[in-house]
Amino acid sequence: MRDMGLAKRAAYRMRADATRVVSRLFVPGQELVGGSESRASNTVERVLALSESDVERELDELLTRFDHRHEDLMAVFDANADRVIDYVTDPVSLVRKRFLGAVFTHEYAIEGAAICNPSLVQHPDQSGVKAGDLRVVLSYRAIGEGHHSSIVFRSGVIASSGELTIDDARAFPVVATATASSLSRPLFHALLREIGYDGETAASVLNSLDDNFESIDLVAAIAKLETQSDTRLNVTEVAALLNLIAACFYGAAFDSDVDLSRRVLWPTAPNEVSGMEDARFVRFEEGGVITYYASYTAFDGRSVSQQLLETADFVTFTSSPLAGHAARNKGLALFPRRVNGQFVALSRHDRESNAVAFSDDVHQWDSTVTAQRPRQSWEILQLGNCGSPIELDEGWLVIVHGVGPMRTYGIGALLLDLEDPAIVIAQLPRPLLIPSDEERDGYVPNVVYSCGSIVHGGVLYLPYGIADQSIGFATFQVTELLAAFEPVNWGDDAP
Repeated sequence: MRDMGLAKRAAYRMRADATRVVSRLFVPGQELVGGSESRASNTVERVLALSESDVERELDELLTRFDHRHEDLMAVFDANADRVIDYVTDPVSLVRKRFLGAVFTHEYAIEGAAICNPSLVQHPDQSGVKAGDLRVVLSYRAIGEGHHSSIVFRSGVIASSGELTIDDARAFPVVATATASSLSRPLFHALLREIGYDGETAASVLNSLDDNFESIDLVAAIAKLETQSDTRLNVTEVAALLNLIAACFYGAAFDSDVDLSRRVLWPTAPNEVSGMEDARFVRFEEGGVITYYASYTAFDGRSVSQQLLETADFVTFTSSPLAGHAARNKGLALFPRRVNGQFVALSRHDRESNAVAFSDDVHQWDSTVTAQRPRQSWEILQLGNCGSPIELDEGWLVIVHGVGPMRTYGIGALLLDLEDPAIVIAQLPRPLLIPSDEERDGYVPNVVYSCGSIVHGGVLYLPYGIADQSIGFATFQVTELLAAFEPVNWGDDAP
């Protein structure tokens, strides 16, 4: 199938950079799939058996080989040594302790396997930008060893001339520091209700807490519950579930002087230990306050769920679970403002159609209306969105993806009614973008995919992943795009 012929592809491509490494704690034995018994004790014994001269020589060689790859490698060795120092019973020299830390350290190439699924939003800091220019934030999915995914960033500028420039990444990526965050009692109830555990036992814990509470409050309430196993049902199961849900609420923070391109959001919650995927960022405005939201897929190695990131500055973030049938599977994408007093989002809860979901509190998504089902050949397998809608005078512009024969992904577009976004006004008769011959080959062949685009100066800027091996950029004149839309005529087959 031919595309619409409206895309202007930029020559610039972002490619995975295997030199972007972070240091991580390495515990021998636990690197196996599914985990296994740690071999830490035996490893420590072997380190302690080395002579002091051997330890000094080896540490010097390690610094020669690796110091230039990390901002403060000695601090990394010190921190990881502290993680395993309980295995050491007698005092050791500082040099041996640091060598021990090195033994329990490894490098992880955050982009070692692939990069994909980019989104583009307006940067919260527009200071120093020339008139007519716009500073932007590009987020994308970085995939490393074991197919584990993290979320990384770049800054860039759209010039008044129309050219988009993405800044180079700075050296020494930094993983965010995990912090505590407040917990939501209504959201706990909603998540427990979905799995059939929102009963009397859970209520005995949650009803003693405020609507928003802290982890320490939950710990005390669970401790009380665990003394009541003779009078309440499923105490052990409910206590475990409450702790599991609580661990899915967390904060992530960077030092403010860490460049945006160095910031790495690393899997932290138990439901995302194998990856944070496909973040769809949107600049949300309400009452003059700007909040950046991003729904993303949390993958634990077996199943997926959805989490919501919130930030005002891309320095500090909070992450929390999403509930409701519209938040199942993948691909929730928030609208940039409320519509008729409600939060609105695109959803693909049935895994093949585009739906519109409504919520009163941004975390619970139970109300949905199916807006579009697969019909055309290029989308015959499934549909989904390519990020949050963009508000135009003519309607909500929605960039969508479809999957057709040979599992080929294409990118298309819809136009939704501004006041009732569950109504599709128009759609394109053909895709906006399909993989060109130069874009077919890669880690995942025949895929073009985006998680969010932006309009500036009458031009749509669309970043898109190419076969999970690079990221490209295409532009479209909005007037030409709107002129290409055709009114929908689904007849009796309407959603």
